[in-house]
Amino acid sequence: MTALEAFIEKLDALARDATAAFESATTAEELEQARVEFLGARQGRLKAIQKGMGRLDRSERPAAGKKLNEVKRQIDSAFQAARAALGKEQAGPAVRSPFDPTLPGDRPRLGHVHPITQTIEVLKEIMGRLGFSVAEGPEIEDEWHNFEALNIPAAHPARDPLENFYIDAGPSQRAERCHETADRSQDGDLLSDFYRATAEARAGAPLLLRSQTSTVQIRVMEQTAPPIRIISLGRVYRPDTADATHYPLFHQMEGLLVDRQVTMADLKSVLRMFATSYLGEDVHVRFRPSFFPFTEPSVEADFWWNDEWVEFGGAGMVDPNVLRAVGYDPETVSGFAFGLGVERLCMRRHQITDIREFYRNDVRFLRQF
Repeated sequence: MTALEAFIEKLDALARDATAAFESATTAEELEQARVEFLGARQGRLKAIQKGMGRLDRSERPAAGKKLNEVKRQIDSAFQAARAALGKEQAGPAVRSPFDPTLPGDRPRLGHVHPITQTIEVLKEIMGRLGFSVAEGPEIEDEWHNFEALNIPAAHPARDPLENFYIDAGPSQRAERCHETADRSQDGDLLSDFYRATAEARAGAPLLLRSQTSTVQIRVMEQTAPPIRIISLGRVYRPDTADATHYPLFHQMEGLLVDRQVTMADLKSVLRMFATSYLGEDVHVRFRPSFFPFTEPSVEADFWWNDEWVEFGGAGMVDPNVLRAVGYDPETVSGFAFGLGVERLCMRRHQITDIREFYRNDVRFLRQF
């Protein structure tokens, strides 16, 4: 008998013993003693067997861990069933309370859609009318999608470990994630060979919580030939100090349009139509020259709020280096991209002055929307 088979046999015997002990308990005290014996955090028999996993070969541990979890769930279920049966026996016959049909009923307390979720659904509807479809991507990303493919060099301040949430993942997990990503490209796709090659190259790259939803644009372009007209909405993470306008977790809406002969005029027209659709015809929008590594030229879009200009996103023409990174020919196609803060749009529409209100879980605040 192998070490793994012996380990599994011990777990099966433990499950039988625990079930029998729980079923034979006649009082709550006896049932609790049996629970401590088998499931105790320090001296429980299940804990003692679990310590034996350290003596198994590394290749046997996944199977052993799976069996351990199954047995733990089995013992937990047996304990809950025994406790329910014991409680029913001790309670005796149920006493029905009198029912008065003339009294008014109790109004059920219904859940409420969070204002951020409401805003996201409205944004999807507006951009859908402008011809954009919704794309999604993972919140845990590699440096290729979060930085390199977006033309953000290694020395750029945005890649500082203090400016991002990096994840301590083992090399095998990183490699497995990248291989799974590469397998998504279908045989015969125009970009499948290119996509698989870049995935192989970044198999050992560190992982982090995405700092922007632009990563979804890269993933879509890696797998899709132009034309592309998409938006992506989701959570992003940056280690900002929480104040009235900043929070370490927030939401972005990223837009991308790639086709032949796309110009800055197309970008400005889309953003103006979006702003008037969401904020109203009387909203004032302006564009300021700016710089982003992944767009050239770049602009900041502001709206007039509370007697001052407030930034609500950045935009620009997709940099040729970004197009080359995903296998596109910048001499043939061009495109624009924009990223807007969902919280800031929601705050502008509902006259909210502090972004932290969205995450305090104060139902008195949330019920207003």
